[in-house]
Amino acid sequence: MSAEELKALIDQTYRVEEEYVALRQSYDYLQSTIEQVIEFLPNAIWIAERDGSIFLQNSQAKSLSSLLETLCFGEEDYEVQFEDRSYLIKSAHHNEKYLFSATDITEQKRKENLATMGQMAAHLSHEIRNPIGSIALLASTLMKRVIPENRPIVEEIQKSLYRIERIIKATLMFSKGVSAQKNALRWWQLREALLSAIGYYSYGKTIEFIFPEEDFELFGDMDLLTMLFTNFVFNAIDAIELDDEEEGIIEILHTQNGSIHRFEIYDSGIGIVNKKWLFEAFKSTKERGNGLGLVLAKNIVHSHGGEIGVCDGERKGFFFTLSS
Repeated sequence: MSAEELKALIDQTYRVEEEYVALRQSYDYLQSTIEQVIEFLPNAIWIAERDGSIFLQNSQAKSLSSLLETLCFGEEDYEVQFEDRSYLIKSAHHNEKYLFSATDITEQKRKENLATMGQMAAHLSHEIRNPIGSIALLASTLMKRVIPENRPIVEEIQKSLYRIERIIKATLMFSKGVSAQKNALRWWQLREALLSAIGYYSYGKTIEFIFPEEDFELFGDMDLLTMLFTNFVFNAIDAIELDDEEEGIIEILHTQNGSIHRFEIYDSGIGIVNKKWLFEAFKSTKERGNGLGLVLAKNIVHSHGGEIGVCDGERKGFFFTLSS
């Protein structure tokens, strides 16, 4: 081989090496771009080899590595339940590799289920409302004619009807949504309405009710705020009824900071069984609940520009704020 041929071979080798380096850089850039793209996606993405080994995945997929083990090669679109969450799985096959994506649809499914249950409950409430109204009218007429010995029986009928009417009202309000019609009102108005509602509520234990004695002005929807306070007080009564003690205490505390009113409601009844169900529609932590009381309470508070939550500390209670 002559010197010229050797030099040409060396030059060609350098060119091949430069082309390889450029190709490698281009490949690395393309792979980096792909990694950034799949990382940007909100769902979990896996690209797997035929043997199941991972070729590429994003951080969402890494956090769901156990989910990949449950996926089926070959099926295209299906839903799976994994660790109390719902996922929509999509898959594809290309160039000896499998592509999987897992999208969390838990919230979407929850909203769909709530909408279905809300529509069904609203329909049933409408159907029940008319006969309940007739029974209530007959019970009121009967109360005027019944002998004194039987009055307690009729009173219990009326209290049961009151409970059914509250459930119907809550269900219809949940299905339609909460809309506050705000006006100036006084605490004594709410207090009187609350005490009147307690008189219609059925319970067997001796309960001491401690409500704010001072009067103050609020700005809100009278009907909604009455429902807000009665929901909390009735929940407290039910908790005391389930307690081992024969007596109980329900206390409402009030503080004001400028235009913000803060209320805290405490009771001596049993503790909260499952806090993750609080404020979740159609999920109740008590036997007598319909799962809408705290949900409506939250919606009512938010419609009045406030916040709601569980009180910190040793005493069991809830707090909410109202903006006047």
